Amino acid sequence: QLVESGGGLVQAGGSLTLSCSASGFTSVYYGMGWFRQAPGKEREGVLCSNFRDGSTNYADSVKGRFTISRDTTKKTLYLQMNSLKPEETAVYYCATALPGIATTPLCPALTFGSWGQGTQVTVSS
Repeated sequence: QLVESGGGLVQAGGSLTLSCSASGFTSVYYGMGWFRQAPGKEREGVLCSNFRDGSTNYADSVKGRFTISRDTTKKTLYLQMNSLKPEETAVYYCATALPGIATTPLCPALTFGSWGQGTQVTVSS
C-alpha cells in the first residue's frame, strides 16, 4: 500500500513537500515515480526513478524546481516542489514500478502498476 501525504493549498511561487510511504508495501519494485492529473486532463508523469540503473528523470516542465529524494529506512519517497504554478494544480500520485512496457516516457523500461490514493495540490494565483 502506498500512501501519499503533504498536499494542500499554496500560493503561486510557493513550495510543498509531498511524501509517499511504502512501509506497508511488501512486493518487490524496481522504481518509483510521481504523477499528476489535473481536472479534465490525462495523467502525466512528473518524475521517476529507476532503481536498477540509478537514473531519475524529470518532466521538462518541472526541471530545476522539483526534486525527488528517498529515505530507504522509512521506505518513503519525497517530492520537493518549489516555485509552484497555478497550472500545476492536480492530484499527485506516487507509484511503484516493475520492468515492462513504459507507463511514461520518462522511464521507458518501467511499468507503474501500484498506485497510491493521491494527494491534492492546489496552487492559487
